[in-house]
Amino acid sequence: MPNRGPRIAFRALEVADLPLVKGWIAQPHWQAWWGAPERETAELAQSIDSDAVEPMIVEIDGRPAAMAQSYDPHLEETHPYQDQPFGTLGIDVSIADASDTGKGLGPAILESLAQLLFEEGALRLVIDPANLRAIRACEKAGFVRLGERATPYGRVLLMARDSDETED
Repeated sequence: MPNRGPRIAFRALEVADLPLVKGWIAQPHWQAWWGAPERETAELAQSIDSDAVEPMIVEIDGRPAAMAQSYDPHLEETHPYQDQPFGTLGIDVSIADASDTGKGLGPAILESLAQLLFEEGALRLVIDPANLRAIRACEKAGFVRLGERATPYGRVLLMARDSDETED
């Protein structure tokens, strides 16, 4: 059977990964959307043991190549996506190196993450991509636009993908 793309695997973010991720956050293509590397890394360290957020390292063909996270908007008292149905998880994905962007990894990671989270029982995934390239990646992975909304993080385009179970 021919290889149909990269092998994508997800594993829990560990304390040992924080220096690597801190270096990713410091890159210009992350800095457009992330805060100061020291502060962001400290927040990621706290989320390692969180029940509300699941930070992950995305490995492409065995090498760390991105970071992803899933979160339950209903576990945060004032989260702006609490209007979504129970069973919804929010997700975020950031490609580690700028040289890996624009190669189709985003849609592939989003598709793999969606399958994983749907298998674990999520009924809907929401994401708020921050630029046109990310919006296109989400659309290629089956996410549809729900509309723009104001959030404490600024104005966002909220997109969603429902599990096949939701359609039954």
